[in-house]
Amino acid sequence: MYSEPEKIRLIAGLGNPGPEYAGTRHNVGFAFIERFLAKMPGRPERIHAFNSYCWKCTYAGERLFLQTPLTYMNLSGSAVRGLAASERIAPEQVLVVHDDMDLAPGRIRIRANGSSGGHNGINSIIGELGTQNFPRVRIGIGRMADGHGSADYVLSAFSEEEKVLMDKVLDLAADAVVLALRRGLPAAMTRYNRVDLAEPETGDDSKQEQNTDIQQKQQNTPQEV
Repeated sequence: MYSEPEKIRLIAGLGNPGPEYAGTRHNVGFAFIERFLAKMPGRPERIHAFNSYCWKCTYAGERLFLQTPLTYMNLSGSAVRGLAASERIAPEQVLVVHDDMDLAPGRIRIRANGSSGGHNGINSIIGELGTQNFPRVRIGIGRMADGHGSADYVLSAFSEEEKVLMDKVLDLAADAVVLALRRGLPAAMTRYNRVDLAEPETGDDSKQEQNTDIQQKQQNTPQEV
């Protein structure tokens, strides 16, 4: 019997295995798992299972799994399904973190369910789990200057300027997931879905006050899980 569906039991970060893909836009899911692990107390042991790397952690007295599939992006679902089935984790308890070209850099978007939006990794997970009803955290990577996206674009590395922004975004996403674990997805959506770390500063006092309030909320968000 599955445990409570509202409790996130598995966090899967999507990407492609191999050093040639490290640091690319399509691998922000892998980068998220690394960042999230760095914020956790202790050093969870990594194991190789279900054609993926997995970490067994404990959060609030319950087992939490982290996973990076090694199947390549378009076959991610087989690894996620394998671990979820083995641990009797329902689809609604699987949180997937992935890149999104339709979201601007500096933004994240938390969703409780939905279509793949053309993302091959999400397409694979939907096919393997047999449902769209699993939460995900979309990390914006934007598109090329002409508004298009391509395989070459998503598999390209971030510029030095983009790396600085993405470093902040990964921290933001990790804080959002901590809040989702503590208080549920709706609370995380409310706090983080409107944050834009790439938004330029203006002379608008009300805007500055809003940005300050957001920063204070981020600082007050517990970092440990």
